[in-house]
Amino acid sequence: MNPVIAQECDIDMPVGMHVFERGWLSANNILFMDRGDAALVDSGDLTQSQQTVALVEQRLAGQPLRRLVNTHLHSDHCGGNAALQRRWQPRTWIPVGDAAAVSAWDEDALSFTATGQQCEPFRYDHVLRDGEILRLATIDWQILAAPGHDAHAVMLYAPQERILISGDALWENGFGVIFPELDGESGFAEQHAVLERIAGLDVRLVVPGHGRPFTNIDSALELAVSRIGYLRADPARNATNALKALLAFRVLEQQYTTRDALLAWMTQTPLIQQISIQYLCGQAPAEILDTAISTLKAARALKLDGNWIRPCE
Repeated sequence: MNPVIAQECDIDMPVGMHVFERGWLSANNILFMDRGDAALVDSGDLTQSQQTVALVEQRLAGQPLRRLVNTHLHSDHCGGNAALQRRWQPRTWIPVGDAAAVSAWDEDALSFTATGQQCEPFRYDHVLRDGEILRLATIDWQILAAPGHDAHAVMLYAPQERILISGDALWENGFGVIFPELDGESGFAEQHAVLERIAGLDVRLVVPGHGRPFTNIDSALELAVSRIGYLRADPARNATNALKALLAFRVLEQQYTTRDALLAWMTQTPLIQQISIQYLCGQAPAEILDTAISTLKAARALKLDGNWIRPCE
């Protein structure tokens, strides 16, 4: 799990469409350029917001960023919004279901408090609704609701180009944690329905929220559908995955941290406490942390360096 990746992937991309593949801390950024009407889809994490601004600024080469679009409002997808707004004042589109929470800047409703993550307040100008069309560069994108990983998430689909910007609804090797299920709401059924919706589209290329763009759509869908079945069979699996993902994200965010610092953060993070009580039989936080560290180390998601814990290179 590389802590920072920022490389441009233009293979099979239409003219004017540029994908910056980032690491797992920041979602991929998709930049569209057409006659001065530049737009960016997803802005990465707050801690890497200056890197996001620099990547976009270098590619724009003096052009302004006119528009900013978010597939969903988890901190790794919208954490750079405020920095981009300060730099260029782009008009900003967010999923319609998040509009009230952003207007009030309700960090509980936006999940930042529960997950122990951070995002600088930003404004929005327009909303994304299922079935509407959003034109980016010279391409018309259909807005598709994609609940599952996040109740309000959307995808963008260009039927003429046969490209899907999937956010965290589909990766080459799975999809994002199904967070609604951890709040006692339905999420597995919605994620399965989103995968079925993708299967019904004519897609040649998927640009995911994390990882490289890919063309092996059928195998990715087969893996994702199988994974949904696996998680539905035992919801504790989704909860455990969420715990590991939150810890790995924290290590990426901090770069260098200690076990004691992680333990203190865990005890202050409501969602981790909820997972412990509901799915882990109220295990002691230290026991939960040590098990997660061992698992993430084996998966090469983090590395122990003396008293320090850091991401694997």
